Amino acid sequence: MTPQSPPPKSAPPKSAPPESEAPRFPDLTLPQMLRLHALRQPVRVAIRQKEFGIWNPVSWQDYFERASLVGHGLKALGLGSGGHVAVLSENRIEWVLAQLGAGLVGGVTVGVYPTSPAGEVAYVLGHSDTEIVVCEDQEQVDKVLERRDELPLLRHVVVMEKKGLRGYAPGTVIAFDELMERGEVHRRANPDFIDAVLAEQALGDIALIIYTSGSTGKPKGAMLSYGNLRAQAIGIAERLGLTAATTHVSYLPLCHVAEQMLTTMAPVYLGSQVNFGESIRTIQEDLREVAPSMFLGVPRIWEKLHASIYIKMLEAGGLRRAAFERLLKACAPFAEKPRDERSLPERAVFLLAYLLFFRALQNFIGLRMVKVAMTGAAPISPHIVRFFRTIGVPLIEVYGATETSGMATGQRLDALVPGCVGPAVEGVAIRKGENGELLVQGAIVFQGYYKSEEATRAALRAGWLHTGDVIEMVDGQVKIVDRLKDIMITAGGKNLSPSEIENVAKGSAFIKECIVIGEARKYVSALIQIDFETVGKWAEENCVSYTNFRNLAENPQVRALIEAEIARANGELAQVSHIRRFHLLTKELDHDDDEVTATMKVRRSNIQKKYAEEIEGLYGAS
Repeated sequence: MTPQSPPPKSAPPKSAPPESEAPRFPDLTLPQMLRLHALRQPVRVAIRQKEFGIWNPVSWQDYFERASLVGHGLKALGLGSGGHVAVLSENRIEWVLAQLGAGLVGGVTVGVYPTSPAGEVAYVLGHSDTEIVVCEDQEQVDKVLERRDELPLLRHVVVMEKKGLRGYAPGTVIAFDELMERGEVHRRANPDFIDAVLAEQALGDIALIIYTSGSTGKPKGAMLSYGNLRAQAIGIAERLGLTAATTHVSYLPLCHVAEQMLTTMAPVYLGSQVNFGESIRTIQEDLREVAPSMFLGVPRIWEKLHASIYIKMLEAGGLRRAAFERLLKACAPFAEKPRDERSLPERAVFLLAYLLFFRALQNFIGLRMVKVAMTGAAPISPHIVRFFRTIGVPLIEVYGATETSGMATGQRLDALVPGCVGPAVEGVAIRKGENGELLVQGAIVFQGYYKSEEATRAALRAGWLHTGDVIEMVDGQVKIVDRLKDIMITAGGKNLSPSEIENVAKGSAFIKECIVIGEARKYVSALIQIDFETVGKWAEENCVSYTNFRNLAENPQVRALIEAEIARANGELAQVSHIRRFHLLTKELDHDDDEVTATMKVRRSNIQKKYAEEIEGLYGAS
């Protein structure tokens, strides 16, 4: 298909961005922008997909062409106007082809976490009224077919990988290649269909339904318009300094808004490049090969990278480890200072550390070429942030939510205030509401929850999004205190932030998860999950034998190790926030056990019910 000129007009979003933003990007939807790039820079590389160790480039022309065939294929399968197409897969080019393909023919995309069990998959597909689901492989297809009887609106199941499909009855599933073949037939019969759809497509149309993690109940489907996506692209491009030359490795789930803003929103508007690795399990190798200029990691990713460096230092031996720790300590005081403001002695110390250790560590984690790295989506230990800034990774903290289409606030590299998430991005207004709740207004604010008017009314009031997050303002920047619903009041009447306590504890490389208990209690206690990899390495170095997770967690020497780490954490907290007692979990928290969400957010109420006996034991002798 030869791309044609963009439509002459497009309706404005429900909340139009300020006029000062207009020159940044055309007033076009994401699919319209894809066609525009195919017209203006057809041979420029838009996507690279790694297969069998080889990075295969896809041009903007190919991107548009393949997405068009997918879109026509979806129409051939009977996708209705405004119909919903779900994608159940890890990140790969077929994910965005399905998304943009659906958009090119007027469909709405619904993302589903590939780690979700069959019950959660069925809930999202059923609640979203999905007509067609595009699955990655047999494993994901089986989840859908297991609950097919509960999904009366589901018409077709499409699968990307054909392996293992011979056992299905004919017509049960359709291969992705066959979908595109049907699309070719449909396009020949309807050559002007996509142009007609895009001529009518407006920024106020719904583009995505992204389901929340469901940490406190059933996930809710947040509806994002094309205007929301455009406003988000404007905000992050300005705050992060993104350009058409920016490169990104897509690995966080595309059904999460954080990855959507960096894989589709910003790149499709900027015309920048996205790289898909072979698997989430190869991310560190992929980072080293691509050396991206931008990187987003949720706190657990930064914790894992920190742990991998810690293990490397353990393996390095006493002398090298001592030298590293000494240089790390010397560089830490100016970690947040902009490089052009550092004194000559500070620059000299950093250069020495960089040449001896930091450069090799940046290469090891694949981030030596990043111009900006981000952490967001959940609270993070200030120790982890300071560590990466100290070794020269330009790490900023950002804040956002599904309901804000991604980032709402973000730090600038020349104004790093520790523990804060920066000021509002361009086109966004923020203020403190009742009980210190963060309120957000702007074109990034979502359109409401699908089939949930009550929840929409609770979130959107008087033109402001009520985020549910308690904040403080520090030097003009937002500091997230905690979720409003999670603030604890002790038996002594003290208000405590469990996230603050937990994140200080998780600054230890040996502690993977910390769940603080304290509501209506005399003191604070915690359930602790050890980091199996780092504690296991420590055990090997200290001749502590173990056979499995439970055996390691129950070892008295490991308990002593964690006691020392908790004592260190307590030294950084107010007396009332000290963790007085803790219980070591003997298994890792699991999504399948309903203990964490697909995004690894702790389901506090479920855990407190499940471990009620252990929790009472922490207070029984007090």
